[in-house]
Amino acid sequence: MIHINTSDQRAGYRSGISQPHVARSGMDQTVIFDAELLRRYDTTGPRYTSYPTAVSFHENFTEEDFAAWAKATNEDPIPKPLSLYFHIPFCDTVCFYCACNKIATKDRTKVPPYLLRLKEEMRLMSGLFDLDRSVEQLHWGGGTPTYLNEEQIRDLMDFTRRHFNLRDDDKGEYSIEVDPRKINAGTIQLLRSVGFNRISIGVQDFDETVQKAVNRIQPEEETLAIYEAARDEGFKSANFDLIYGLPQQSVEGFARTIDRVIEVAPDRIAVFNYAHLPEMFKPQRRIDANELPSPADKLKILQQSIDKLVAAGYVYIGMDHFAKPDDELAVAQRDGTLHRNFQGFSAHAECDLIAMGVSSISKVGDSYCQNAKTLDDYYRILDTGHLPIARGYVLNSDDVLRRDVIMKLICYGELNIPEIEHEYGIEFGKYFDREIIDLDALAADGLLERGEDYVRVRPAGRLLVRNIGMVFDKYLRQRETTRRFSRVI
Repeated sequence: MIHINTSDQRAGYRSGISQPHVARSGMDQTVIFDAELLRRYDTTGPRYTSYPTAVSFHENFTEEDFAAWAKATNEDPIPKPLSLYFHIPFCDTVCFYCACNKIATKDRTKVPPYLLRLKEEMRLMSGLFDLDRSVEQLHWGGGTPTYLNEEQIRDLMDFTRRHFNLRDDDKGEYSIEVDPRKINAGTIQLLRSVGFNRISIGVQDFDETVQKAVNRIQPEEETLAIYEAARDEGFKSANFDLIYGLPQQSVEGFARTIDRVIEVAPDRIAVFNYAHLPEMFKPQRRIDANELPSPADKLKILQQSIDKLVAAGYVYIGMDHFAKPDDELAVAQRDGTLHRNFQGFSAHAECDLIAMGVSSISKVGDSYCQNAKTLDDYYRILDTGHLPIARGYVLNSDDVLRRDVIMKLICYGELNIPEIEHEYGIEFGKYFDREIIDLDALAADGLLERGEDYVRVRPAGRLLVRNIGMVFDKYLRQRETTRRFSRVI
């Protein structure tokens, strides 16, 4: 057994940090859609943007704990680069499907008080990290980041540059989510000029009936105008976000959306599964559940989307994401440098993630922490001169091992067992004796194959990789319910 004690954690013990994975030559990126298997395994489960998941976070994690971890990462022999995330929670209108932490308001006077606190948080955060640590990733999410006006966008980025070491060579991964309904070509020009080089465009569905049902009226020409403006301004990558399973969607209607997106040919496409959880997300209560596509139609929509995208030359990265073969994500998956964090897949090496803004989640060293979830609490804590940390979690060595195993399966669809044994000093078969029983059951169903030296996800299991990852989730075994998670399909 491997173990770790509290003093090791405070000192920044790193025996479990994963080294870059070396993908096997000719990695099989084929996807097989087996409807019967998908129906049988369509349970609920984590998306594994972290392990352990946020459900395990607790309120005993303090600002002092976070500061200790920040110091420890500064003292690493080779400190990791940084990833910055800013949560901008405001939206002009509410989309009924949304499960994000957001504030729907037309009152723009709410923005300056928020930005004032966000800057204070940035000032406090920047004092904990060495200034020579390069920011390789930066992401603005929401809400709607482009709810900010042009002056506010420019000012926030300028403030960030004064407090963190942003790259000036355009080689970082600096991305922003945009709502095409509220911006124009001038906004895109501004975003590029302040340093953003990747853009994610919310589309969901081009069908007007669906748009009305979810309260997001977004004419196709508006969306494509913003996409073309991003191309004209030299954005390196453009992503389209789509959602299947929305009210009023049909197999034929979503096919038209997919066909149109393929014609436009963005670098990346995310096809997310709509998780209808009205008991958890109030806006979803305005969706008529009778208007949702049937489970059978939902599977048909998914299969059709996969078939069309793969036929058009897109690579299925995994977990709803597709990319062109020459896109950074596809290259990183082949090269063994793909990573997954709270923002999804990334082509950059693992970074320490500093997340700022209400409800945002950081990952620093072997720790996670989440900010206060309400504006009132977020403001109140910052106004006392403290970081607005509400809860967090420190990983033990078992967590680190299991996280590495789960992330390798999700990113690469493969485990090199001797590599795992050497890195963590375990005998895989003994350490995971219970898990191997479950793996063999999945292998019998064709989801994976297991040899003495490897576990490999088969094409029929790629859409169910969350289920495979769940085998190694110790905390999931201990919970009586998985209702807090979305369905895997």
